[in-house]
Amino acid sequence: MAGAVIALTVTAGSGSAQPPEPATGPLPVPFDLGAGILPAGLFPAQAPPGANDWNCKPSAEHPNPVVLSNSTSTTQAIAWQAGAPYLKNNGYCVFTFNYGNMAWLPGQIPLQALGDIRASGRELAAMVDRVLAATGAEKVDIVGHSQGGGIMALYYLNVLGGAAKVDKMVGISPSNHGTTLSTIAYLRSFIPPVGWWIYDGLGDIAPALTQQAIGDDLSREVYGNGDTRPGVTYTTLVTKYDQIVTPYEQQYLSGENVTNITLQDGCPVDQSEHLATMYSERVWLFVLNALSPDTATPVPCFPVSPYFPGVR
Repeated sequence: MAGAVIALTVTAGSGSAQPPEPATGPLPVPFDLGAGILPAGLFPAQAPPGANDWNCKPSAEHPNPVVLSNSTSTTQAIAWQAGAPYLKNNGYCVFTFNYGNMAWLPGQIPLQALGDIRASGRELAAMVDRVLAATGAEKVDIVGHSQGGGIMALYYLNVLGGAAKVDKMVGISPSNHGTTLSTIAYLRSFIPPVGWWIYDGLGDIAPALTQQAIGDDLSREVYGNGDTRPGVTYTTLVTKYDQIVTPYEQQYLSGENVTNITLQDGCPVDQSEHLATMYSERVWLFVLNALSPDTATPVPCFPVSPYFPGVR
């Protein structure tokens, strides 16, 4: 359905229901942003539980391995402490990686995904190729948050030809089409020429920050010939309380095989903002539906708190 904004909610009106029990399985699933803080600081290069079993072979029910692509300034360690074990418990082969280490810093520090997005897209391409070779699968599904589910992933699909190797693209709070960063991006022209000097200096240090700003040339390169590519099914999961990728409507994609989901449609008690969507149980229920539409089940409405999605 081209350009549709579809809310896959199931509870009527503004009422709420109790969340379902987490998926059964051997791995605990912490729907708590705090679960990523310690791993992020101490072990930024360590894959989260459930990820990077290079002997994993996809099942007939879930033939596509899932590559998780984290957001700006985060790592696989902080982003996927809930998502990786949740998908693993549900029968998926799950893979995570770090990308976008700033060229002027050695090794993998706790701040990643700040380097040039074009180079990061090539890192995603290499990761996808490695996953396909290890699993024997024909295609992967990509689930990403912010940059990892938006402009970086779409650079891989749209510019580097990655669409031929991707079946489903799921963007959680994706940084599509450029962001005003709650109008902070406009400070570059507020006090000329100082604003531009600061802005350009920031781009030299951490290119991914300015490349995601509204009006950057990279957005025209990625989306200039259309948001989507044939053969890929796209899902975006968007919160109207997003304070990072703003205005939040920028996150929606237009094109064939696109489903845009606004988390608050039919569920006003979901108050998740940009960070909370990484750890929101409702988000991961929607992700499961996007990855396996033939077995999709209604997603109930229940309260989700900003910043601390597991607190009710």
